[in-house]
Amino acid sequence: MNEWIQAIFNVFTNPTFYKSTLTQSTPLILAALGGVFSETTGVTNIALEGIMLMGAFGGVMGSYFTGNPWYGLLLGTFFGVGMAALHAWASIKYGADQIISGTALILLAQGITGFALVELFGQPGSTDLVRSIPLVDLGSFKQVPFVGDIFGNLSPFVYIAFASVAFGWILIYKTKLGLRMRSVGNNPESADTLGVNVYNVRYFGVIMSGFFAALGGAYLSIGELGQFTTNMTNGRGFIALAAMIIGNWNPVGAMSASLLFGGATAFNNQLQSQSVLNLSTNTQYIFGMIPYIITLIVVGGLIGKSRAPSADGVPYIKE
Repeated sequence: MNEWIQAIFNVFTNPTFYKSTLTQSTPLILAALGGVFSETTGVTNIALEGIMLMGAFGGVMGSYFTGNPWYGLLLGTFFGVGMAALHAWASIKYGADQIISGTALILLAQGITGFALVELFGQPGSTDLVRSIPLVDLGSFKQVPFVGDIFGNLSPFVYIAFASVAFGWILIYKTKLGLRMRSVGNNPESADTLGVNVYNVRYFGVIMSGFFAALGGAYLSIGELGQFTTNMTNGRGFIALAAMIIGNWNPVGAMSASLLFGGATAFNNQLQSQSVLNLSTNTQYIFGMIPYIITLIVVGGLIGKSRAPSADGVPYIKE
């Protein structure tokens, strides 16, 4: 017992834990924000997992062929927006079942990236290492005890994620466009009678979800690892959806829930690194389930308490 207490104490007093929380949360924040944009306008988008995967692959592909990771980021977001456009086309224009459409896009993304991995890079499993987007070095600030170890050398994606949350909150709650988004997500018929183009607003929400989810995927490849591996999103798109629900379809709430899940992953990683515990392989596997267990417990506890937009998931057919 004393070893466990010491190990937990070591985790929470180590700045690496807090830095890891930020880096683990970043792709979740971006993807969850994408989900907020889409579902605020009334379109359920479970395809976040597939969009993130395409964003990650596009990031590596662009960096590999141009030598510039920023071009990779551009290509990754282009792929993500393209996937979101397919979802919008099916679910908005033709009123397709949004769950089925999203599921199909996830399978499509897995198939495309698996096939292209062999065709473009000549090998299954993973690509070669490519140039990553450089970290933001805060110079002398890194010398500040504890705080400098956390914030002194982070990926620009971390700052982009938090800036995007502020942007999303302001747009949705403080602008005329945001009012239209919420109106369309709750009562599209009334919004239509007031002259709001329901279809255009929903297209905007879904396209924005593709942009932000692709940013989250690109972070995994060219912001963190420097390569693409098969199914490297590893369920993060679904955790992002859970974060969106826990955050009550609010950008700030989704960010807070993403930090919770990121912290759970960081805690798991840091705890496993404690030599005083000497964990067995089976125990390490069990600890690896922590973020997913937390997802199930928290989402299960919130069923019936959090409230989605009233028309979320309901196709709108103008009569």
